[in-house]
Amino acid sequence: MTITLTLEQERDLWAEARQNSQQNSSEPYESYSQIPRQLGKGYTRSIEVYPQVWLGIGNYEYYDDILEPGCECVHPLEFAVSLSGTTIDEFGGQLGEGYTLISGGGIQRNMTFLASQAQVGIGVSMPVELLATFFPTGNGEIPPQLRFLAKGNEWQTLLYPKTTTAIQTVAQQIVNCPYQGMTKRLYLQAKVLELMSLQLAPFLADQGGLQPQPRFRAGTVERIYQAREILLSCLANPPSLLELAQLVGVSDRTLQRGFQKLFGTTVFGYLTDKRMERAERWLREGNRTVLEVAIMTGYSNPTHFSVAFKRKFGISPSQCLLGEKFVWR
Repeated sequence: MTITLTLEQERDLWAEARQNSQQNSSEPYESYSQIPRQLGKGYTRSIEVYPQVWLGIGNYEYYDDILEPGCECVHPLEFAVSLSGTTIDEFGGQLGEGYTLISGGGIQRNMTFLASQAQVGIGVSMPVELLATFFPTGNGEIPPQLRFLAKGNEWQTLLYPKTTTAIQTVAQQIVNCPYQGMTKRLYLQAKVLELMSLQLAPFLADQGGLQPQPRFRAGTVERIYQAREILLSCLANPPSLLELAQLVGVSDRTLQRGFQKLFGTTVFGYLTDKRMERAERWLREGNRTVLEVAIMTGYSNPTHFSVAFKRKFGISPSQCLLGEKFVWR
């Protein structure tokens, strides 16, 4: 079951939860809040590591899937890593299970937090303008490679870089910080900068010193992520490889190479994976037939759909509909 909260309801529930939570007075830069009891159990911690830069650490579990609605307000820039649990945007992009999140400044999109999974992870939130401070260019402006993250009154950019061993290690070090007081704040400052650098490395590669791969012309990485968003927005009826490449202004060869470098698979492989992940969620909800899900996922032939689904999950769509567990994922 999915619970949809209005922004007002969400604010009221969290305000009540914060009032009922005990604060740790020995940590002046840190606040603690229990999850609203109506929604789940667990807690979140918020630490101001720099002025206007907040680090959130969460360990909680919701009773039901929670749909967090988008809003017309401008969302801050956010970097997130999930060590457990999954969050899904309205196009099927996901945080968790091998993917991190860079949420650009701009109009916020809908996000869904899945229940029956312990949500353990971190998030760094700040005004997008601070990119000019942390990654200076000499002229006081945001680096050209990162300006696409500052959308203002447009829809925010959502990117899902793959979780690397280095990113996961830094996230675990943040969650398990061994220090207290000012030493803790200094330690977390360094780790937050390290995390941001690791997640932004593909976009800053041309500046040197961060990560030499993948090597693309300026703006190409952004175009590949734009292609990914287009693909996620029309999984049932996607454009052809050539059409997709033309839409974002790169060659089909560059698009294929970009998907291999950034997402570890071909464009078709990525499309199939996301189709199957969306189909699995619809089947688990139990209010659609296998044929309906096949058609909604873009398969006119249910046999082809079943073969692709079983190849990914190890069980048939019918078995998934009946609630059987995956053999593997």
